[in-house]
Amino acid sequence: QVRLVESGGGLAQAGGSLRLSCAARGPTYVSYYMGWFRQTPGREREFVALTTWDGSSAYYANSVKGRFTISRENADNTVSLQMTNLKSEDTAVYYCGAATYYSQQWDDYTYWGQGLQVTVSS
Repeated sequence: QVRLVESGGGLAQAGGSLRLSCAARGPTYVSYYMGWFRQTPGREREFVALTTWDGSSAYYANSVKGRFTISRENADNTVSLQMTNLKSEDTAVYYCGAATYYSQQWDDYTYWGQGLQVTVSS
């Protein structure tokens, strides 16, 4: 069992930055792939970024590549998403998730955080 608690997010201006954090609790956390997804009303949860279980590799959606950075600190069981050069189209509810294998599909993820609203004003 893995419990995920998110923090951060909020309101930013276009071109600004925000940082999201996801604190994980559970004895098997370090064996999971960790991802960030986002969702807007009426749409499916969309892949943003993921990191491997040891943090050695990261993968990004084309829409955020070069602007967002995912990082993982197994020492304190956190995964963060640093978002820079924000755009209005980044406005969404952001979720961190845990999966037992590499996947960019939201329904392959077993555990989810509570979600954070990110709003970017233009």
